[in-house]
Parts: sequence; structure tokens; C-alpha cells
Amino acid sequence: MISRSRAMGCLVAAALALGLAACGGSGGTGDSAGGEQVLRYAPQLFPVSLDVQQYPAEEAVQTTVQQSLETLTVMKDGKPEPKLATSWESPDDKTWVFHLREGVTFTDGTPFTAKDVKGSVQRLIDLKGSLTPLLTGIEEIEATDDHTVTFKTSAPLGTLPSTLSLVFIGQGDKVTSDAYWQKPIGTGPFVFDSFSPDDKVVLTRNDKYWGAKAKVDRLEILNMPEVSARITALNNDEVDVLAAIPPDQVPEVQDVPGIAYGNGPSYNYYFLWFNQNNKPFDNVKVRQAMLHAVDVKSVVGDLFGDLGAVGQAPITQAVFGATQLEPYSYDPELAKKLLAEAGYPQGITTTIQWPLEGGPNIRPMAQAFISAWEKVGIKVQPQEKERATWLKDLNSLNWDMNLQTNTTGTGDADFTLNRLYNCDAKRMGYCNKDLDKVLGKARESLDQEERKTLYAQAAKIIWDDAVGLYPVDLKNNYAVRDDVKGLEMPASGRPDFSQVSVG
Repeated sequence: MISRSRAMGCLVAAALALGLAACGGSGGTGDSAGGEQVLRYAPQLFPVSLDVQQYPAEEAVQTTVQQSLETLTVMKDGKPEPKLATSWESPDDKTWVFHLREGVTFTDGTPFTAKDVKGSVQRLIDLKGSLTPLLTGIEEIEATDDHTVTFKTSAPLGTLPSTLSLVFIGQGDKVTSDAYWQKPIGTGPFVFDSFSPDDKVVLTRNDKYWGAKAKVDRLEILNMPEVSARITALNNDEVDVLAAIPPDQVPEVQDVPGIAYGNGPSYNYYFLWFNQNNKPFDNVKVRQAMLHAVDVKSVVGDLFGDLGAVGQAPITQAVFGATQLEPYSYDPELAKKLLAEAGYPQGITTTIQWPLEGGPNIRPMAQAFISAWEKVGIKVQPQEKERATWLKDLNSLNWDMNLQTNTTGTGDADFTLNRLYNCDAKRMGYCNKDLDKVLGKARESLDQEERKTLYAQAAKIIWDDAVGLYPVDLKNNYAVRDDVKGLEMPASGRPDFSQVSVG
């Protein structure tokens, strides 16, 4: 182990670096008696499954599966770059051709081919899940030859290369089998060894990986639902890496000997939606009243400090296509006036739901909103739900108001704005045909500057219609044992552990 005095020197040098590289030493915390290097990660949320196609927007599932299964593209600085695809082109407005990397095999030795891409993308479309709206323009997927995939679309689809950064490629003839997803076989740097629901996931190094080999022998992803338990485990050398540390508990890992702490930009944010299928939220004045009744700036400052910024769009400022809009003013008298104009001079009674352990300070934030609303005659019953129940109710629209964290998975505005807010999405009863036209045009365009302009227009429509409250853009933060080297925490919040070492 590194001495405590030396660790403090390392910490000073490393704590502010997003790509963390702590000082070296012999015999790291992850070393077992036999010299095996083990990296232990305790995330905020544990994966409910390894079927990343059934749960394509669940960060915990994505983070776990991406250690073993790969995508055609990866996003860097808002642009798609090669992974399993080496290049791509659009020979006409309704065609995309992707050229695949040669010499790649799955961990069982099976060659990776275009048929695997076709089977994986097709299953994702057929499941009609949360990513399907991003792929609905695909009319045909053709395995042109072993190393070429051709996508035919019903209309221009300029976002396809970025969307494919979230489509994990499994074995095309097996992805429709539930058994396959118990221990999925991928092409990546790690191999799934075991998955114990509600306990841990164990992965081992893929020594036949086509790219840079993983630096650790074994990666363990541990389920520790309580934040305090995760922090204690880090301090006791039972865990090597933590992420998503709540602001009020940062002092427990910051400036602590033996631990390095860092933070950086994020695609994560909070939103509060109004279910416009239900009265009174079908009335825009009621929704606007709800926003004017809350002193968002004070709530964000009190609860998040420098780990959050007041939201200025329905996506974070780190996302490609973000714009800066003026937050709704804190004006309780205007809120009362709008309620009266909407036909509710005596106020309203409603409910708000959020998931248990659903994000940093989610409960105090909900309580702060409830207190503010009560002052203008809006009585709100809190409904904190177990995550499985909350998710079921969210998808079945069994709620009045919904508070949650969200992330723009690709780092491109289309992922959030087109997926959640067009009329076909039916996520909260909202439909604006003018918005659909703007989003459709943005999705079709291959001109990045034009897309930025269109997404700015789309964000303003959503903002003015008071579809939701977007209180805070969150920062990513993390803490590691001081003998962990090479960790980079991307804005997506989904770290790649293949080039992280211990010791």
C-alpha cells in the first residue's frame, strides 16, 4: 500500500484531473494473495438484468454490459467514432453503409459478422422499447457481406451513426433467446463470469480481445444500495471505485488520505414532468404556475452546491445541440394569478412520484418543491416508490407528476428531445405538431450547424409549453482508492474499465 503521507501528495496532484491517474506503489488494494489484479466498483444503481436490449436506457445495465459487448460507434466530443465499424457513408439520402472491423471474434471464438449487427439491431427495433423511436426510420437492414451492413431508411436519418453508439452487438442468431442474456457473449475486453441478481457481477479479462487488453484480471460490480455503505467500503479498502456521490456526503471522500476525488461534466439532469393526460395538467397555465411557484435557484444552491447548475434547457449544457434559455422566474403571486386564470382560484390537489434512491438529494428536492407549492394553494401528496414499482407506473402513465434523473445517452440532443417529446412518444400526454416538424427536420439533416439551430428551436417550444420543470444539470463525481490508475469518467457517466489498473 502507498503510505498515507505519499497518498496525500498523490491526491493533491490528481484530485482535479478528470482522467485520474494516481501515484503508483507495490501491492494494490485489488491484489489477491495469488497476485490477481481485481477492480471493485460499487455503482449508484445495480443492473436489474444483463439484457441491454430489454433495458437500453438503464445506465446501470449499459455500464455493466459495455464491458463485454461493443457497439459499432462510440461518441467522443459529440461526434461518432469507429468501434466495431471502421467507417461509414451515406451514398444517398435514405441509405447508410457501415464497414465492419475484420478479424474480430466473440469470446467463444465465433467470428463477428454483419449478421450479428442485423440480428441485434432488429431485435432492439422489434422490442419497441425506449430506444426504438430513434430507429423507427429503418425499413431494411441488409448484411451485404460479412463485413458490410446496409441500412435503408424511409426518410433521411442523419442521427444513425450516433444512435448506433448505444446499440450493443450480440450474437445475431442468439439475441432473441432469454437464456443468452443470462451470460451474454460479446466481442469486448471482458467476459461475463457470473451475474448474481442483487449481489454482484463478475467479469474476467478477455485475453483474445482484438484491441488493447484489459489491465485487470477481474472486474467486480457490487450491489450496495446504501450510499453510507458504499463510502464505508471505500474507506475500508473493500471497494476501489465509487461514482455519483451525493453532494452532502462528498466531505466523507474528499481530502481523505488514501482516496482521490474528482468531478466533471455530465449528461445527467433532473426533470419533473406533468402528466397532461390528467386534469389540471392539460392546462398550460397550471403548468406554468407550478414552475413560477418554485425558487429553483435557491433549491439547487442549497442541495447541490458546485455539483449542480440551474437547468437552462430540457437537456444539459454538455450535450450537443443544447441552448441557454431563461429559467422561469420565482413569482408566487404570478403563480396564484395563473391558477385563477386556469379556473383554479382555490388551488389544486395532486401527487408526485419519484423512485427510492433515485438520484442525489431526490427526496429533499421533492420536499422543497412540495413546500413551495403549498404556499400558493397547491397541495401535493408525496409518493416515493420502490424502483420496480415506480418504473411500472411511469410507463403505464399511472402518475400526476414524476420526478427523476435522466441522461442523454449519446450526448446528442436527438436522443432526448426526439425520443421523449414527439407526439408518437406518448410519454406524458404532450403533443405539439410544430415541435414534431422541427425535430423531424433536425433528425434528417447531415449539417451539424443546422441541427444545432433546430434543436435550439425545439428546446424553446418545450420550455414555453412548460412540459416539465428542469431544475438542475448534474455533474459527474467519483472517488477512487489512491492505487487505482487510468480511470476516466466520461460525461455519459458510463466508465470503460478496460484500461484501469490497481496497484
